[in-house]
Amino acid sequence: MKVDKFPDRIIEIDQEQYLYFGGTAYLGLPTNASFQNLVVQNILKWGTTYGSSRTANIQLTAYDAGESFLASHVGSESTVTVSSGMLAGKLVVDLMKKQTDCFFHLNDTHNAIQTENSLPVFLNGNLNNRLLDSKTERITILTDGVPSFETKPADLSFLKNISKSKEITLVIDESHSLGITNKNGCGIYSSISFPLKRKIMVSSLGKAFGLTGGVIAGDLEFINQIKELETFTSAAGMNPAFVQTLSDASAIYNMQHQKLLDNLNYIDSILVKDGNVKFDKTYPLIYLLSNELVEKLKQEKIIIASFRYKKEAEPLNRIVVTANHLKEDLDKLVSVLNKN
Repeated sequence: MKVDKFPDRIIEIDQEQYLYFGGTAYLGLPTNASFQNLVVQNILKWGTTYGSSRTANIQLTAYDAGESFLASHVGSESTVTVSSGMLAGKLVVDLMKKQTDCFFHLNDTHNAIQTENSLPVFLNGNLNNRLLDSKTERITILTDGVPSFETKPADLSFLKNISKSKEITLVIDESHSLGITNKNGCGIYSSISFPLKRKIMVSSLGKAFGLTGGVIAGDLEFINQIKELETFTSAAGMNPAFVQTLSDASAIYNMQHQKLLDNLNYIDSILVKDGNVKFDKTYPLIYLLSNELVEKLKQEKIIIASFRYKKEAEPLNRIVVTANHLKEDLDKLVSVLNKN
């Protein structure tokens, strides 16, 4: 299905209007007039793009403003922005390859933080024996903040059971939790308090935060190491107008986050919980366990997200709730879900 304008809460297909519960614009920012105005004003100030290395002799203060905001919002010592969430993940993994004896992955992680020869954290429901032995080594654990087909953050309690002989670095991809989970959408990073040598967050900013780009958060020493990588120094940075907007839009982020929470709480109050849906009132995705429901929703002129991450995989069917959905939109959606 092709559409010729941004798919917000309503999309038009073949001259018919449908309610839309797809995409990743969780805070509804791409069509938010106040947010758009900030972006436009910053484009007038900073131009449409800036195709220069971040290490060039001319330094733009837009990056200081946006990255300081992100560090404060996430609760990290430092951050650095890059042109995409995918690049953020690849930079971190490339750097960690030089500092890691063995990689482990907690779940079916996003491609941005996958690496060859990574071992599963769990085997047959038990912690991998490699994590329990007495061999002294540096390990890096890779995980999505909220795994695919889940509505709650990854359970990281296993970290306290890992052998004390292991020096642990945790890399967490928060592309689907930054801007959404915890206070004001600060994400998961600041709440992780297990014994670690280092924790690193990567995330797309093109989802909840509504701007094309990516961020890496962590301690100052690690962020400085990222800035020294040739891939970073030879690439142009995130659009400076967008980075500046991150800082300028902080009040809008908080307001839209509250609207999203209000919508989720309303759904929770009227949705009949059964085996056909997976929903948690703290998270804006509703997973459908019945393929028949996807077609029934379409018959009621409701389009949801349905796609395959991998060519051979089954379609992932999920309802995406945003801050822009109205009460009547939610009433119509839930009325269909409650009939099954």
